[in-house]
Amino acid sequence: MADDQDDDLDLGTLDDDELVQQMQDDLYDGLKEEIEEAVNILLERGWEPYDILTKALVEGMRIVGNDFRDGILFVPEVLLAANAMKGGMAILRPLLVETGAPKIGKMVIGTVKGDIHDIGKNLVSMMMEGAGFEVIDLGINNPVENYLAAIEEHQPDIIGMSALLTTTMPYMKVVIDTLKEKGMREDFIVLVGGAPLNEEFGKAIGADAYCRDAAVAVETAKDLIARRHNARAAG
Repeated sequence: MADDQDDDLDLGTLDDDELVQQMQDDLYDGLKEEIEEAVNILLERGWEPYDILTKALVEGMRIVGNDFRDGILFVPEVLLAANAMKGGMAILRPLLVETGAPKIGKMVIGTVKGDIHDIGKNLVSMMMEGAGFEVIDLGINNPVENYLAAIEEHQPDIIGMSALLTTTMPYMKVVIDTLKEKGMREDFIVLVGGAPLNEEFGKAIGADAYCRDAAVAVETAKDLIARRHNARAAG
């Protein structure tokens, strides 16, 4: 964690570039209070909420995500970083709504019925939000009805399902098959993840992609959303 000299650092004395750099470092170290203070300083200096989100927070989380993917950081550190990000987002979210800041896309995510594991799902939620997605987190133990209700209410671009148990994995297919029956499957990008899954399983149940961790989920989601936009533009 932070050493003593960081405690003496007055964030207000840094110029904008230094402050953004410091925020990325603080995010990496999971320092929530410092992130909240820095967000408020930039707002006072007239920064647009969207610029704070993308240049400081998202960029900081991108570095965290890369190091997580490369095995330099581990789940506890990433959760701390994500929690610090959450502190900054709590300040920015209402302002982003007011200013109508662009969102990359909207995601509904949940752990499937019978499964109460949520660390992986929470990581994906936080990293997705950090990347500029709007995330509706349904929590744990979700029957297909919960997904359908969330789809109707939120009209997402992406549906994310998580499972940690081999016994609950097949329920993902129940959700996908229900979407097919209702003629809705093509309306959404479906991403699945969780320790016992693999790419073959994702393909077998008809998901768009299996994501082995949160960093991959963000990259995959961005890629599939971009492809979808391009296809629509071409059409």
